[in-house]
Amino acid sequence: MTTLTERIPLDEITEQARQVRPARTALTVVAAVLFGLGWIAARVFAVAWLSVMWCGVAVREGWRASHGPSRKATVAAQAAQIEDMKARLHRLGG
Repeated sequence: MTTLTERIPLDEITEQARQVRPARTALTVVAAVLFGLGWIAARVFAVAWLSVMWCGVAVREGWRASHGPSRKATVAAQAAQIEDMKARLHRLGG
């Protein structure tokens, strides 16, 4: 019958433990945490940015709906209508 210590590969475990570089392992863990935080922040920011822009556009459209078209838009629409009427009159020979 073999003992427990004979079944455990102690020499291999010792050799692998000697190959571990603690500084590199610690830096890898820190880098992984920072990378993960950056990835999550990018996802959250993208969703937040779209939400803020959507709300802003909704407010702008509500403002426009309650106040009607601006004076500049009204003048531009009237100028386009005048040009259209001039073109029709010209086609009629006037």
